[in-house]
Amino acid sequence: MTDVYAAIDVLVQEEAWATAAVCDVLQVSRSAYYAWRERSPSCREQRRALVTPWVRALFWKHRRRYGARRIADDLGDLGETCSPRFVGTILKEQSLRAIQPKSFVPKTTTSRHSLGYSPNLILDQPGPQAIDELWVGDITYVPLRDGVFCYLASLMDRYSRNIVGWALAETMTDELTLTALQMAIGVRQPTAPLIHHTDRGGQYASSRYRAVLRRAGMRQSMSRAGNVYDNAFMESCFGTFKTELEMTEYDNYRAAHREIAEYIDYYRTERKHSALGYLSPTHFERLTTFRT
Repeated sequence: MTDVYAAIDVLVQEEAWATAAVCDVLQVSRSAYYAWRERSPSCREQRRALVTPWVRALFWKHRRRYGARRIADDLGDLGETCSPRFVGTILKEQSLRAIQPKSFVPKTTTSRHSLGYSPNLILDQPGPQAIDELWVGDITYVPLRDGVFCYLASLMDRYSRNIVGWALAETMTDELTLTALQMAIGVRQPTAPLIHHTDRGGQYASSRYRAVLRRAGMRQSMSRAGNVYDNAFMESCFGTFKTELEMTEYDNYRAAHREIAEYIDYYRTERKHSALGYLSPTHFERLTTFRT
């Protein structure tokens, strides 16, 4: 009944509805409602009243991208330990609903070219055990107004989930993927051996792209023909990007670049990943480096 009384309180106090009318419609005793109002709040209610503003602030800080588990973890970082269930109750009471990720639907890539393919080096192999052992990459479409597209290429460290390089362009050539690769090499300065895994797209099979990989001492790996799950991790990551950015259509290339750059910085430095023990990729990498 507590929730019913609280609802009545909102209708009476905030909507200025008559107490008698609300109680009659909901078939609630007025005397019981008045007794509930006069009583002292329980310890749980007092704590909920204290924590609610923090939950609301974190929910909007992360632009509806965080649900109960991540918000609870953030509260723990602030010294306020709460269970995800407790936070979930507050979110429900406040009518706050996080963006829901869509189910991963793999897509094929255009790989009809005569540039040659590399074998799949990660097939049936254990996952990486350190940073800069395996990078995975892919390209996705970014919609602009009037049915126009630009293209996002990204490289991710498979171990830490960190975005090590990315690029956005209005054409889908190897210039796009080379820009992302060169950013990654410049920032990370990886040492051999590092496996670079992508699909079979021609942007990754060009002579220029392969030459940069050779100079950097990287081993190139590609998904098997027609097997969309070989690069599912990066495809799924792009699904997260599009969901959390609520990507529909950008006004123009500049607007897309600005918002995507902001999101990738957030993804790398702030967004907690359940697979990383609710740490951000950069935080996870710092701890990993410190321990080793």
